[in-house]
Amino acid sequence: AMIALVEQGETVRILRHGKPVAELVPAKAAPSDAVPSWKRTIQCVQYQRVPARPGAQLVADERAGGL
Repeated sequence: AMIALVEQGETVRILRHGKPVAELVPAKAAPSDAVPSWKRTIQCVQYQRVPARPGAQLVADERAGGL
């Protein structure tokens, strides 16, 4: 009977000589698609390139004396 109450969402407190010794609580349902954190894929850091002149053009401009 106590387990039936817990299945319905109730919390059952068990007493010994009028003092609480245990509680039966409903189990938390774990999502079936939950993946442990250590098993999740890591997202790579993606840097966005600032639109600029190519490296070769920067070197050529520096050699010419102006930026």
